[in-house]
Order: sequence, then C-alpha cells, then structure tokens
Amino acid sequence: MALEAVMNYEMWAKTVPAEITGDSLWKMEAYRLALFAADLCWCDVTKLAGDRRTLDLAGQLYRAVGSVEANISEGYSRGSGRDRARFYEYALGSARESRGWYYKGRHVLGDSVTEHRLRLLKQILCLLLTMVPDQRTYGSFLKEDSPAYQTQQNETTQISPLEPGPDPEALSRLLHDVPMP
Repeated sequence: MALEAVMNYEMWAKTVPAEITGDSLWKMEAYRLALFAADLCWCDVTKLAGDRRTLDLAGQLYRAVGSVEANISEGYSRGSGRDRARFYEYALGSARESRGWYYKGRHVLGDSVTEHRLRLLKQILCLLLTMVPDQRTYGSFLKEDSPAYQTQQNETTQISPLEPGPDPEALSRLLHDVPMP
C-alpha cells in the first residue's frame, strides 16, 4: 500500500512488518508514534523538496523526525535507566527540533498538515517527558535529582512518573484523521 493512501494510524500499523511489530519495542507507545511520525514525514518532505525554497528544510526535518524514533530505539536497548534516559532526552530534543522545522515548512505543507504534525509531536513529547525521569530512577541505587523540564510557557516543573501523559482523546483523533500533503 502506498503511504500516500494511508490516512490513519490503524491502517498504517497494519503495513508495518512483523519483524518490527514482533519486537518488544513495539509495545512502547512513544516508539510506535515516532515511527508513524517518521513515515508521515516522508510524504511531507517529498512535498517540501518540490519547492526550491524549502529543499534544505526538507532534509533537516527528515533527519530530526527520524532521530526521534532512532533515539527511542537506541535508548530502549540500553542496560541502565540512566543510559535509557540519556537517549530519551536526545529523542526529546529531536522532537522539539522537529516542531520548529514543521512550523517553518507550514507555508508549503499547509495549515492542516502542519497543525496535525505539531499535535502529534506534542503527544510524543508528553510521553517522553514522563519517560525520562522515570528511567533516571529505574533500577538506580543512587537516587539522582530529576531535572526540571519546561512544560508550559513560563512554568518549570519537576516531572514525576505519575503525571498524566498525552491526552487520550486528542491522540485518538490525531491517529484517526491524518491529513496528507
């Protein structure tokens, strides 16, 4: 099935090979969403690459979005919580970078696609913001102070593993109604 024809997460997930879905990493929601975002990004950068003004932006965007999934995968495979947290922080940085590139590409991608991708990245960010501090203390005999993360404008908080993750209703809408460029 051509990716351009995939209009929602459920249809996309059925196209993911068993070699990926059979891995225990597939159970991690942040990984699945990041992989989905990377596939959507493929179509987005194809459109951006068609406009000379956004050709360089397309490459930056694809590297940033791909880095989210790659760092989650790398972190998941690490032996200690501290190592996992470090790679999840890299993924967090790449997700934030991706938001900026999507915003800059909005003139070519259009409002609907840009808004969707920004909201999807927000959901991934929410998950990562709970995963990082959780992994910092997981299996650690030396308790580290959890770093403060900026969660809203002018508000810095300590993130605890018990804080809510992404909005389930908003996520469901994002995964069902996926605009394509």
